[in-house]
This record gives sequence, C-alpha cells and structure tokens, in this order.
Amino acid sequence: MTTELIINKNDYETRIILMEEGKLAEIFIERSEETPKHGNIYKGKVMQVLPGIQASFIDIGWEKSAFLYAGDFYEIDALDYDFFEPAEGEPVAGEQPENENADNKAHSQRKKPKKKRTGLPDIDKLIKKNQEILVQVAKEPIKTKGARVTSHISLPGRFLVYMPTSSSIGISRKIKSDKEKKKLKNIVLKYRSEGTGFIVRTAAENASEIDIERDIRYLTGLWNNIYNEQINAKAPKLIFRDINISLRALRDFLNKKIDKILVDDEEEYKKIIEFLSIQSPEYIDIVELYKDKSGIPIFDRYNIEKEISKSLNKKVWLKSGGHIVIDHAEALTAIDVNTGKFVGKRNFDDTIFKTNTEAAKEIACQLRLRNIGGIIVIDFIDMTVKDHKEKVYRTLENALKNDRVKTTINRITELGLVEMTRKRTGNSLVSTFLDQCPACEGSGMVKSMQTVSFEVLRAVLNYAKRTKSKKINVTVHPSVMNKLYENEKELKKLEERIHKTINIKMQDGFYPEYFEIS
Repeated sequence: MTTELIINKNDYETRIILMEEGKLAEIFIERSEETPKHGNIYKGKVMQVLPGIQASFIDIGWEKSAFLYAGDFYEIDALDYDFFEPAEGEPVAGEQPENENADNKAHSQRKKPKKKRTGLPDIDKLIKKNQEILVQVAKEPIKTKGARVTSHISLPGRFLVYMPTSSSIGISRKIKSDKEKKKLKNIVLKYRSEGTGFIVRTAAENASEIDIERDIRYLTGLWNNIYNEQINAKAPKLIFRDINISLRALRDFLNKKIDKILVDDEEEYKKIIEFLSIQSPEYIDIVELYKDKSGIPIFDRYNIEKEISKSLNKKVWLKSGGHIVIDHAEALTAIDVNTGKFVGKRNFDDTIFKTNTEAAKEIACQLRLRNIGGIIVIDFIDMTVKDHKEKVYRTLENALKNDRVKTTINRITELGLVEMTRKRTGNSLVSTFLDQCPACEGSGMVKSMQTVSFEVLRAVLNYAKRTKSKKINVTVHPSVMNKLYENEKELKKLEERIHKTINIKMQDGFYPEYFEIS
C-alpha cells in the first residue's frame, strides 16, 4: 500500500494529509493562533489545594489555573501496556549524560510511583499551597474548563516514550510476540539510565537496536535540558514546548510504510531534514520539496481541497448507492446507515448485508478522517440473518485495526445498533473547520417563514399597545416579507384593529428568524 505525507505550510496554518493508496486517510491542522499546548511542560505554582475533591489548582501562566488531580501524581493508565519492574542486577546504560551531576540530582528527586494501590494519598500530603512544581499539560482547556495537568512527565519519541519520574518499562500490548517483547525489553534495559522508565510504542516492533538506542539518547538528552532549564526558573514559566505538527507527524507516522514526504515550504523542509538527521537519517531520501512551475498549490495538485470539503458533509455516499449519515450530538456521535439508491439484484437480506458491510468499512475510514472521538452509536440496517450480523461486526472490527487511536467496540444489538468509543485526540475535523450556525444554534433547523410571519403579527399587536404613533415600521428578512404579503388580509385586519398603519421593509442581512419593530 502506497502511503504519503503531504505537508502544506504557510504563515497562518500548517495542514498535513496522510494519503493511503491515493485516498485521504487522516487530516491534521495547526493554526498559528491555536497552537496546541498538549505535551508542554511548565513550572507552576500551587494556588489552591482542595482535599474535598482530591485536587489542586496550579498557576502555569494562563488565564485560568490548571487542574491537577491526586491520581495525576502517578503513572499513566496501564491498560494498553504490559509493565515490567527491573530486577536487581539487570543492565543499565554505561554511557552517562553530559551533565552527570544534574542528572543524578534529577534522579534523586524523582518520586517512585506505586504500581499497585488500593487508594490515593490525600492531595494535601502530596503538595502544599505556594509550592512550585513541574507539570505537563495532559488535556487542553475546553470552554469554561481549565487545562488538566500531570506531574508524571512523559516525552514521546519515535519508538519510545520516556518517563523520567518512573522506573518501569512498559511494552505496547499491540505487539503480540513474546519473543519480540523480550528483545525490546532487553534493549531498553541495556541503554537506559538507572531509575528511569520507558514505554515501548507499537511502532518499535521489529525496530533495530540502533533505532532504540538512538531514541533513548535523544529523549534522555531532551529531559536533561528540561531539568536544567527548570532549576532556576521562577514559576509560572513555560519550560518545554512540544515540537510543531510537522515534526510530530513524522515522529508518529515515520516507519517503513511511509513511501514519500512532500512539503511545499522551504523553511519547513529544512526543519524536517534537520529533525530526521538526528532521529532517522535513513529516511531523508524520501523527503521532497514541492515546486510547481505552473504555480498550482500542492493540495490542488492532489485534489485535496475538494476532498476536505466533502469530508465535512453529513451524508457520505457508498459505492453501491447506499449512504451513511453522521450526526454530532452534544454527548455522542450517531451514524445512520441507509440503502439509499441501492436496491440490490438478488434478495432483500443480501441487499441489506452488502450495504451494511460496505458501510462498516466506510465508517472506520470516516472516524479516522474526521477524528471523531467519544461515544459513537452506529445504527446499521436491521439484519435477520445471524451470520450476516457476525460478518458485519467482524468487518467493522478489522477495518478499525488501521486506526492508530484506541477504539472499543461492542457487538451488534438486537436493534442493529453498535456502541463503541474512540479516544479523543484533539479537535474533530468538524469542530476545527465549522462554527455553530447562529441562526439555528446547532439544531440544524430554523423556524418556517409562516411561523415567523405570525410571530411578527403578534409582536406588532403587543407593540401597538405601548405606542401612540400612528405608524409602525417592521423590518424583516425578504422571505418573511413575502410570506406577510401572502397573508395581506391578516395585515389589513390587524391595521383596522390597532388603528395604525403597518409599513413592511426587508433587510437582506437579517437572519430569517430575526425582525425589528419601531
């Protein structure tokens, strides 16, 4: 399968497309005014400690204080990883960092997290008011909520995640081979500094010893720089900003499956080459600077702009003629499957089965492409054949294996529903590109013109009781004006009743439901 990363960079935003077999698979966007804070490390100051909710508020220099929960003093959720506690005498790195004293001091001050615990210590035993503490942004602020931070620092690399506040080694459970797990564990033990922890990412499967060693050296050096920076820093202060979206994409996607990286900005191209020269010099040859003599933008050359616009539509057509409809509610995303134009050639059950099977594959693609997270409910067309239900479920399950984001899926219910969850990783495509309609306020519906016209008449009647003027001016949307004149008899009756003249004017810029009376 041919896989390409296409990077479009300008002064105000960076857009990255992951293409698989010439088709959009994932979209990533970073805008200059909305630079993500996730992963940034701050030296913060404890403003409040609240034992009642086992949490504290940390000033990290933002408008709103960040939220630090008692559980965020411990390691990340172990559900996705098999953890190993190193035994005595197991090998550690023979090579010390450049600043040996600073590194030893950092190790001596690290908390050793407990792997098995029945409860958490009280928050007021962990930190005190006005204490300065190093924290990392785990969740960005949402609407009225401040950011959530953790004191458990983690630095992701290409194959590993470095955990300087831990001593454990975790290996992704997506790596199934016990032999491969043992090999990776031994490589990490060989090169790591004593007392430090690592998570081996799924991308490390079949990686060479040189690749793992290079990642360890890079991440260890990065942590040493962060630790030295924060020693004399006065809180609140940003200590470390995560790399930009282009480099993050390389870090997360660069493996033997990527065939080509195309970037249209020369400065960004140089940054990528510099990054790869440190991380993975063997991949420099697949990076290409896009230059088109005719001046056609990179996304137009690949017809990406049209595909992005299509990915914002509620309705997605299937090849057979069926379609799926994606609706975003406040608490979940609902996906409805319909036969549409597809009527089949054999029998009713086969038609439904084919539509549902095709929809299952497309839904998995759309979840990735639109970056839909949270609770998802899929309403497949009812199937009476038990074997068909099982096959559709397996099709969806297999299609979701291409998704790097964690998903949990339940079996098809008697009503033909599939309940699933997909981990939230940043904003969805819809929330990035679209704003809520000010006219319908997100409902997708507006009042009919007949309804609005009757509201106008009632409002005029109430207004007439409060004014001595013999003339009332009403300004409305053009379509409402047309509807009012269709009800001219009602207007005349109202004028006779209130003994006033009603003057109707139209205003193109009005929302259909909005009107003014004066």
